[in-house]
Amino acid sequence: MAHVAQAACGPPGGGRVAWPCALLAIGALFATVLPAAGAQAPVAEPGTPRAFLDAWCVACHNDRTRTAGLSLSGLNLGDPSGEAEVLERVVRKLRAYAMPPAGAPRPGRVAYDRVASDLEEALDRAATARPDAGSPTLRRLNVAEYGNAVRDLLGIDVDGGAWLPADEPNANGFTGDGDALSASPALLEAYLAAARTISRLAVGDLTIGPAASARTYRVPKLRFQDARMDDALPFGSRGGVAVRHHFPLDGEYVLSLRLQRTGYDYVRGLTDRHAMEVRLDGERLRTFQLGGETGWRAAPASYSGNIFSADPEWEEYMVRGADAALEVRFPARAGLHVVGVSFVRQRYEQEGVAQPPLRGFAFEINESVSSFAGTSDPAVATVTIGGPWGPTSVGDTPSRRRIFVCRPSVSSEERACAERILSRLGKQAFRRDLHAGDIGLLLEFFESGRAQGGFERGVQLAIQRLLVDPEFLFRIEPSSGVDGRDPARLSDRDLASRLSLFLWSSNPDDALMAARSSLREPSGLARQVRRMLADDRSAALVQNFATQWLGLARLAGAAPDPTAFPDFEENLREAFSEETRLFLTSQLREDRSVLELLTADYTFVNERLAAHYGIPNVRGSRFRRVPLDARQRSGLLGHGSILTITSYATRTSPVVRGKWLLDNLLGTPPSPPPPDVPALRDIGENGEPASVRERLEQHRRNPACASCHVWMDPLGFALEHFDAVGAWRAAAESGGPVDASGVLPGSAEFEGLRGLQGFLLDRRAQFVRALVEKLLAYAIGRDLRHYDMPAVRRIVRAAARENYRWSSLIQGVAASVPFQMRSSGS
Repeated sequence: MAHVAQAACGPPGGGRVAWPCALLAIGALFATVLPAAGAQAPVAEPGTPRAFLDAWCVACHNDRTRTAGLSLSGLNLGDPSGEAEVLERVVRKLRAYAMPPAGAPRPGRVAYDRVASDLEEALDRAATARPDAGSPTLRRLNVAEYGNAVRDLLGIDVDGGAWLPADEPNANGFTGDGDALSASPALLEAYLAAARTISRLAVGDLTIGPAASARTYRVPKLRFQDARMDDALPFGSRGGVAVRHHFPLDGEYVLSLRLQRTGYDYVRGLTDRHAMEVRLDGERLRTFQLGGETGWRAAPASYSGNIFSADPEWEEYMVRGADAALEVRFPARAGLHVVGVSFVRQRYEQEGVAQPPLRGFAFEINESVSSFAGTSDPAVATVTIGGPWGPTSVGDTPSRRRIFVCRPSVSSEERACAERILSRLGKQAFRRDLHAGDIGLLLEFFESGRAQGGFERGVQLAIQRLLVDPEFLFRIEPSSGVDGRDPARLSDRDLASRLSLFLWSSNPDDALMAARSSLREPSGLARQVRRMLADDRSAALVQNFATQWLGLARLAGAAPDPTAFPDFEENLREAFSEETRLFLTSQLREDRSVLELLTADYTFVNERLAAHYGIPNVRGSRFRRVPLDARQRSGLLGHGSILTITSYATRTSPVVRGKWLLDNLLGTPPSPPPPDVPALRDIGENGEPASVRERLEQHRRNPACASCHVWMDPLGFALEHFDAVGAWRAAAESGGPVDASGVLPGSAEFEGLRGLQGFLLDRRAQFVRALVEKLLAYAIGRDLRHYDMPAVRRIVRAAARENYRWSSLIQGVAASVPFQMRSSGS
């Protein structure tokens, strides 16, 4: 029997369908049903890879037709090393049961698995005989790694994104790919400016001036400030914000506040009297009284800016006067402090008819954003902290304690002390032992600075030079292979650097560098992986790997339609993000099986998110772990973050959700759609309301659409009980009941989230393989190639013996050939 080539006409991973391809599919199907004269149709499952390919594939993938540019008829399966790239493509299709395409006769699942296992075994033997580790591109630290490396080097928290331009992600969504991390002249200028300011902040420069550390913290306009907003704010507070700000010196600082305004620049919520408090590390600095002014005639409710009041004093107060004097001057000691701004919460029962929160134009023009017409509370828009003015001392900060490990008492001791300081910092910054030339160069900058302003100025200038050194900014791994394909082991220090950048997105610490010679031994590697995962710095693995793997960066830009989803606001968006972060952190810290990502019966919610999910008895803004009713919601696929980023603004999208599942959880991404595919109709064929399922069925009648949609749509249909912002629903957009059933080619049937979870667990090896591929690509900083697949399979097989725990996957990646070795060229 024959099939149409998946790469041209088939399911995920293939190309798009054109009419010649569709005709070829029909011809292949007739060839299956009516074999040529003298041909004998197969009567049993083929038992060898060669027989399988001849029976099910070669009719289209032969030397004459070369469908999708691929011929399988002449492959030398006895020596797969020369055919590895093609055979890895074949194995991926077989493991996904993705060919022959939908509608064509197909072998049984046992035959798929047997042939795929035989091919994998042959490929793995060939890879063992001559491994290929690939050659990573020379790459710089990305923005997150730069910020973390500076933090661990100098003991000062910096936001890399405040200094450097954003990194461009690769096709997999990762920002650590060397091919995507360019180094432009503008970036080099940003490095120079960042090094100058960061070194002065870390050392404590009395001449730094107020502008160097001034920062404005903005509160999103659609973050409703109707509850306690942060654990760092006092109980009984409402609204506001808590910020963690680095004060560079002992001295006086000025905090300026600006209140939230309408689109016409009128301050909101000043009808009644409100008390606003400013605190430093919990201690109250000042209380302001706002609003409740009497004797002025205001504009009619909701008409501020449209109809001017007869009272110019009221206009002046609403536009400029209300927050003109919201400024506090206060002394602060150098270091990191928490600055809190909040309102004293007033307890009262609202009267009137509750209304949906305002959105869009109505929100912009109305001074009331409350659920009750005519009432509102003021809100903080920005907090600006400037200074120091009149600095009195450099203070005793964590960064100074980390830098100044010695303090000379006389000038003759200064150079020796500087050498000790710079030797320690340089070793950590360069991720290797320093040579005499390295120390000599840094001491030249020290001497230049000392001549300008003394010992500490010299140390600051040397640190500034350190922060722009290529060996700090770039990951440099010298090549030592015998030739362009023969791999060689990384040096001990390069392996330690890879491991720390993988798990911490930062440079290795002293303990890792001291143990680097043991990283090639399974026990030594396991000890370091366990230690590093238990460290707080492993949060970077969640923040950088997991969020990029799942595409959660798109949540910040999601914009559900305010008419269709009036309850969606910034508080819910932030709750979605925090829920997924806390869930992934718990899975990693507790070393759970990665299969629990699919089935976990708990999540983390605060009051806002609990109300959205229909979970009772949760109060307050603090997140806590709660059990879930698995009949409705469980695992990652029940998270509002995932469900929102895989939807359109006005409705759910089984197509987008199905594509996300194929790409991120099954490792079989579909091809891009043809450019001329018509958009999905908004209504049914007869002009009546129709569900998304009914409209997609009409859409799939187009042969150019059907070949991919037959794989994507059923997976997405299983999540139709969740709307476009992740709320549970029983009725579809058309008003009819939700149909959450799905059927994939090969008769894989499931219904709803639980059915989809069962389907994914039935293909657990495929799910784990997809996760390992993403994890390995993230760890080595490049896209995977066909020669990496034997290592992926080895990691998956080893992890299966430990029920696919996170630690087993991570240790497998760290012990793999692509991670521990490299070739001179690829």
